[in-house]
Amino acid sequence: MAAALAEVMSRLGYKRYGAQGGDFGAFVAPDLGRVDSDHLIGIHVNAATMGFIPFEELSEEDKASLTELERARLARMANFLSEGNGYFNIQATRPQTLSFALADSPIGQLAWIIEKFKEWTGSDHDLPEEAVGLDTILTNVSLYWFTQTAGSAANMYYESMHGQDWPTPSQVPTGVAVFAEDIAIRRYAEQANNIVRWSDIDAGGHFAALETPDLLVADVRAFFAGLRQAR
Repeated sequence: MAAALAEVMSRLGYKRYGAQGGDFGAFVAPDLGRVDSDHLIGIHVNAATMGFIPFEELSEEDKASLTELERARLARMANFLSEGNGYFNIQATRPQTLSFALADSPIGQLAWIIEKFKEWTGSDHDLPEEAVGLDTILTNVSLYWFTQTAGSAANMYYESMHGQDWPTPSQVPTGVAVFAEDIAIRRYAEQANNIVRWSDIDAGGHFAALETPDLLVADVRAFFAGLRQAR
């Protein structure tokens, strides 16, 4: 995907450009830096996981050195892997089976998505629509329901887990916005990324572009402004 996007930017005539991505975009944007570093001036991500968190068991020495903030994020990650990862596992192993059910029931499609808006927005909200608005949630669900694309969207998980395409180090300047419900940890992100800006933001969650857009936009602007000043 990253190589295809780099080709698109070239055909559009962009000799220098920046990339921003959240969630799966936080996979794609860093990969752009690995395939098109001559043209990509910087990468900004939020809701970052792969390449920004530890995936191996920590040594006792590492555990002892963790800050309170890092411990909280690791605990959140552990809870996700034990209690909140079912959707990922089924889409990564049996996406087609799931797609028949989601394409058959609008209530099923709604429940499948709204659960994530409830769990991944800021914990200070009792209901997901308090965080992002009911119209926004229904629009999001409708995009899947009316186009019947739950199955093709789920294939992303299957392909990611079976492709064995793990991140390799990138030297492209990278900025990371970590919102209140995110789990990225700088010391692990620095192992594969050239981190030049790191923002710990005590609000929002996984859907920052919907829930706290002003905070996200401000951080993106500050990151790329810093790159211009450094040139």
